Amino acid sequence: TETKASVGFKAGVKEYKLTYYTPEYETKDTDILAAFRVTPQPGVPPEEAGAAVAAESSTGTWTTVWTDGLTSLDRYKGRCYHIEP
Repeated sequence: TETKASVGFKAGVKEYKLTYYTPEYETKDTDILAAFRVTPQPGVPPEEAGAAVAAESSTGTWTTVWTDGLTSLDRYKGRCYHIEP
């Protein structure tokens, strides 16, 4: 059964997890850490849901903002690096 989320997931847009899910990331003393509780919609992998939160909490947006001029996305982007079931 296709859900609204799984249909949208097939829309041809770049998956958040390709940029914002970084399980190999090691935190630094200067990082700001936050924990979120997320329940993905049916058909959306936990990694994609976590990466979407990281993106939308930082540099991922449809709106043109000052971060579009940044030369170092890796420095400013949010990251999802650990997921617990």
